[in-house]
Amino acid sequence: MTPIDHDNQHGRQQLVDTLRTLVTKGLTSGTSGNVSMRTAAGMIITPTGIAPDQLLPEHIVAMTLDGQMGDDQLTPSSEWRMHADVYHHRPGLEAVVHCHSPYATILACAHKSIPALHYMIAASGSSEIPLATYATFGSQELSDANLEALSSSLACLLANHGQLATGFSLEGALKLAELVEELAHAYWGTLAIGGPELLAREQIDDVMVAFAEYGQQKKRPDLASGNRLNQ
Repeated sequence: MTPIDHDNQHGRQQLVDTLRTLVTKGLTSGTSGNVSMRTAAGMIITPTGIAPDQLLPEHIVAMTLDGQMGDDQLTPSSEWRMHADVYHHRPGLEAVVHCHSPYATILACAHKSIPALHYMIAASGSSEIPLATYATFGSQELSDANLEALSSSLACLLANHGQLATGFSLEGALKLAELVEELAHAYWGTLAIGGPELLAREQIDDVMVAFAEYGQQKKRPDLASGNRLNQ
């Protein structure tokens, strides 16, 4: 059996804080959100059925990416496959945030991806936030649909469900989830007044180049992590 990392107290606290932040920022409610981080032995992930205000670091579940975990732990999020498969297939990604933020969920229920209506969509690494096809929550089919959508972006909408954001850090994944909701809100608003004027792919590519040199990277390499959304 693959060893399971039961330590990582700092990471456990980060997951607790992130889940609570999702609630305070209005990105999820009740027990609908779940977050995870990659570890050397697999991942740590929030458990199922515990409200964020009751969640403690010792409730965080440590498990391997194939679902093995100790008998003394709580049951992990029902969406654990979706998190584990991201880590399996996207080796550079270190964190996953899933939530049912209001406007992203509206668009997901309308089966609408988010197009290039605003230049900040480039922070997702793509010119759109794609839509993953519907599948039952917690299923392998949903995880497969999510992976297909994430093949072209760091975030996606899940049809009739919510949104999922990934990152090269937990902070980056949370920021991207916030951005997805902002973009969803803007798109929803423009649809009410005739629809947005979209940016061309070439314009989004220019933004991606500009992001690479944004802020203090050249002067202070130690600050680079704070200047790009997912670094």
